Amino acid sequence: MGGVITMCIISFHVHEHPTYKLVVIANRDEQYKRSTAQAHFWEDEPDILAGRDLEAMGTWMGISKQGRFAALTNYRNPNEQHPANMSRGHIVSSFLKSKGTPINFLKKLQQERHDYNGFNLIAGTVNELYFYSKQGNVIQPIEPGTYSLSNASLNTPWPKVVKARTRLENYLFKNDTVDPQILFKQLSDDTLAEDNELPDTGVGQTIEKQLSSVFIRTEGYGTKSSTVLLVTHDDEVTFMERTFKKGIYSGDLVQKHFKLA
Repeated sequence: MGGVITMCIISFHVHEHPTYKLVVIANRDEQYKRSTAQAHFWEDEPDILAGRDLEAMGTWMGISKQGRFAALTNYRNPNEQHPANMSRGHIVSSFLKSKGTPINFLKKLQQERHDYNGFNLIAGTVNELYFYSKQGNVIQPIEPGTYSLSNASLNTPWPKVVKARTRLENYLFKNDTVDPQILFKQLSDDTLAEDNELPDTGVGQTIEKQLSSVFIRTEGYGTKSSTVLLVTHDDEVTFMERTFKKGIYSGDLVQKHFKLA
């Protein structure tokens, strides 16, 4: 859990809802001490809405006014932590800044994947998303449906991944309009998994347990922000972000509403 860009869980729903073409809910987990800016339209890239890691100047998730979207999680492997590698947050920011097709960006990333420690990337537009991981090295179109991604692969059956995906899917299936507060409540679940349900990712059972909840609180590391992103079929975007200080909601809420260009 070193000082690197990470997001512990992101759940999303694409192209099966009567109101929204894209629904994303995500928690970003990081060292509490790592300096971060809340989500905002960047001064140097005013079409990009995203938070920003102020140490490496990358980001973990963002959307552009033109509808480009990307989000990244680290792949949990304690044997693959090379400090000399580039910050994975540059992948998301580079994609959001790029003008070419998502496929061309991802093909170039395939060639450069060894410059980074393990990662999972969701990238594309609000109309067409792809999944790519350094580990699998396959560019995979994301079909309509509901997904969840933590620090393994897409829909890996970790307890919190199954829980997060199922809750989002059930809620969207029953509701034509979304209450962001209910989605934030889903992201606030700090229930730990049972010992016999824990994965073995090489970090030891104590840490596996601490990381097994959707919302994470440990002494020096945990959930620093929760994000809800909604994009309607008419390209109306709602972006909301709550930020936390040592696991406690700070009262800081970012709300942005705009129509895609």
